[in-house]
Amino acid sequence: MFNLAVIGCGHWGPNHVRVFNSLKESAVLAVADPDPKRLERIREAFPSIRCEHDYKHVLRDPGIDAVVIATPTGTHYPLVRESLLAGKHVLCEKPLCEDPAQARELSDLADDRGRTLMVGHVFLFNPGIVKAKEIVDAGELGDVRYLSAVRTNLGPIRSDVNAAYDLAAHDISIFNWLLNAVPEVVSATGASYIRPGVEDVVSLSLRYPRNVLATILVSWLDPRKVRQITVVGSRKMVTWDDLNPVSPVAVYDKGAGTAAEYSDFAEFLRLSMWDRDITMPKVEFGEPLRLQAAEFLGAVQRGHVERSDGQFAVGVVRVLKAALSSLRENGLPVRVRSVDPKTASIEASRTSASTGGLRRERVSVAP
Repeated sequence: MFNLAVIGCGHWGPNHVRVFNSLKESAVLAVADPDPKRLERIREAFPSIRCEHDYKHVLRDPGIDAVVIATPTGTHYPLVRESLLAGKHVLCEKPLCEDPAQARELSDLADDRGRTLMVGHVFLFNPGIVKAKEIVDAGELGDVRYLSAVRTNLGPIRSDVNAAYDLAAHDISIFNWLLNAVPEVVSATGASYIRPGVEDVVSLSLRYPRNVLATILVSWLDPRKVRQITVVGSRKMVTWDDLNPVSPVAVYDKGAGTAAEYSDFAEFLRLSMWDRDITMPKVEFGEPLRLQAAEFLGAVQRGHVERSDGQFAVGVVRVLKAALSSLRENGLPVRVRSVDPKTASIEASRTSASTGGLRRERVSVAP
C-alpha cells in the first residue's frame, strides 16, 4: 500500500483525496491546511484521515511516501522543495511554479534525490486529448499547420494568478505534448476588469518550430463554458470538445492546398480544396484526475515519469513567464530560447518601424 498526504484542501485537494483513496494501491493518511473550516469538511467526508494545520508535520512522518500539493501557485516552489528534501515523492498541481529557473531547480532536485516529481497537467490524461495525440502521432493529419484553443467560463475568478497561469496553462501543456515541442515565440494581450493587474481575459499567440502557429483564448468572464481545441493539418483536421460527452473528438477529411501546374511554358499554382467525411473515433471514458493519480503511482514504481514530468513542466512555465512578459509589454513578441535548461534565458524582441527600415530592440527577461 502506497501512503500519501495532501497539502491544501481548497478546490482540488479533496478531489485528490477521493481519487487516491479509490485506488486499491494507495491510501491518503493525512491532509494539511491552515484553514480550520477546510479541515472540518475533510473530517466530515473522510473521518479516518488525520488533519494537520502545519504541513511540516506530514513531511516529518516517515510513514508517508508521497505528498500531493494542491495549494496556490505562489506556494508551490517552497512546498515542492521542502517535500523533495524530506524524501517524499511529489505530485504538484499545475503550474509547477511561476519562475522557470525555480522550476528547473525543482526538476533537478528530484533527479538528484531519486524522487518522483510529476505535475498535474490533468488534461494530458483526458481520454479525448489522448485520442487526439494518437491521431497526430499516427500522421493522420499530415503536417500540423496550426492549433487553436478556447477555454472560457464565468469564474472561478482567482486573485493569486491571472487567467493565463490558471487556464492557458492547460492548453499550453496540451499543445506542447501534441507537438513534442516548446514554442519559440509567444505574444499575449489581455485585460483586467475585476482585480487591477490580474488579467481576467488573455489572448495568446504561439509560434512553434516548423512554422506551426497556435492561438489560445482564455477568460473567466464569459457567459458560456467552452473547452475546445482544433488541430489543422495538411491532410485532415481534428477537433476536441470536452463538453460533448458522446463524441468529444471528430476527424474532418477536409482541407486546402496548392499544386504546381504548367501551361504555355509558365508555372502556376492551382488551388485545391476537399470536403469529405467526418469520423468520430471511439473515446474510452475515464476520469482524468483518477487516470493521472494511477500514472503517478506507476511512475513511482517505475522510477520515471512517462507523462508530465518536471522537465515537461519547465517548458510550460517558460511559456507562461514569456506570456506574462509580453502582457506587461502590450503584446510584445517574446522569444523563448530552446537551449540548455541550466543556462537558458528568455529574450523579448521588439520590432518597430523607423526611418529607412526596421529597428530591432531587445528586452531581457529573467529565466
